[in-house]
Amino acid sequence: MMKKFLFGAGAVIALTGAYLTLWPVPIDPAPWDAEASLGYTGDFAPNTTLADMERIAIGQTYGPEDVAIREKDGGYEVYVSGHKGEIIKIDPVTLTRTTITNTGGVPLGIEFANETDLIVADAYLGLMSVNVDTGAVNLLTNSVDGTPILYADDVDIAPNGVIYFSDASTKFGAKAIGSTMAASLLEIMEHRKTGRVLSYDPRDGVTRVVADGFSFSNGVAMHPDGQSLLVVETGTYSVHRIWVDGPRKGKREVIIGNLPGFPDNINPGPLVDLPNVTSVPTFYVGLISQRSDWLDANARKPFMRKLAMRLPERLRPSAVDYTHIVQITADGQVIQTLQDPSGDYPQATGAVMAPDGHLYVSSLSATTLARKQLNPKN
Repeated sequence: MMKKFLFGAGAVIALTGAYLTLWPVPIDPAPWDAEASLGYTGDFAPNTTLADMERIAIGQTYGPEDVAIREKDGGYEVYVSGHKGEIIKIDPVTLTRTTITNTGGVPLGIEFANETDLIVADAYLGLMSVNVDTGAVNLLTNSVDGTPILYADDVDIAPNGVIYFSDASTKFGAKAIGSTMAASLLEIMEHRKTGRVLSYDPRDGVTRVVADGFSFSNGVAMHPDGQSLLVVETGTYSVHRIWVDGPRKGKREVIIGNLPGFPDNINPGPLVDLPNVTSVPTFYVGLISQRSDWLDANARKPFMRKLAMRLPERLRPSAVDYTHIVQITADGQVIQTLQDPSGDYPQATGAVMAPDGHLYVSSLSATTLARKQLNPKN
């Protein structure tokens, strides 16, 4: 009996070992160097500015991924995207909402091109335009140079009308994988930097590759001068600046790195006055969760990352909520950080400041939109 037991136990151990080392997984991890996290110190010292935010209902959906503001009739309207395909309008006074349309996909980043046309980066379908007065949806592009756009993520528009947007992964498509979160985790875990930044020019209808080699290219924000673009690279905890016009066209640099969390969206913030210069443009960067100590420790260990993918999902490294918005300049100077260490508003993707001083905070998974009355830092 003991021999049978030992044989059976040995067989189970052997099969488990074979599974953990040989079972196919969807990623082929590349080694990379993760800079040691400094945590919540210095510019990122903890605070509770975003604690107790007001919650605004968005209906029977979730994940108000991005926020766009339309100024109208002396006031403004709030627009958000929902993970079930919705584009939703919210009255900031009455907090009533209207579903403008449904794209049929998963709209993420949104930005107004003019008074009526909302440009939408739809993770499942590509780059779209929505007329917010009529609800009409128009597909602008879903391919570039003969390759499909698999994960349109965020979008912004230059003063000349050119639309810039991120294609977060050219290997792990959001629709093919079945969710935006699952696809993002695969791209980041593999770390082969398949993300890219694209442009679409409405004047000729041509889509172009602006830059590639990103470990999950995410948030996109245009500098007001129209010469450069700020791009979030989630997988390396960093923000890049890419020059798309002017004397530095084609140049690219990391303006801030080693952030204490995974950065997601980036949106224009209020102008600030610094000691030697006035009216400096700023940007809000959302950190969707804390960094993963396990992922950093195994950055140079592809085998361990493959092994983790063979574990049950509940045993894999998971995100830890920490509501966190960082305000920076275009050269990466931190102006302030806005936080709620409790993470009560989960997976905050970014923020937009409205004309009345309300900061609207978006989320990947929340069932509400959050906001807090703040005085823009000048």
